Amino acid sequence: MNSLQGEPTLGQIDDYNGTESPEKRKLVRNIIIGLLLVGAVYSAVKYNFSTPSDYVGTAEHPGITTDKR
Repeated sequence: MNSLQGEPTLGQIDDYNGTESPEKRKLVRNIIIGLLLVGAVYSAVKYNFSTPSDYVGTAEHPGITTDKR
């Protein structure tokens, strides 16, 4: 047990058993809200600006043509 001499016990840790500071709670809550907002903005941008191509086919098989002959 010589290697554990520098390790703190659970009672010495600030956040153990619901004893975190109000500032730390506020910081964690703000980080979570910020990440959710960034994810929502990213999803909205990706949904609105990533339209798939309407082209069906390849160079060998051109696919459907809309030319009226």
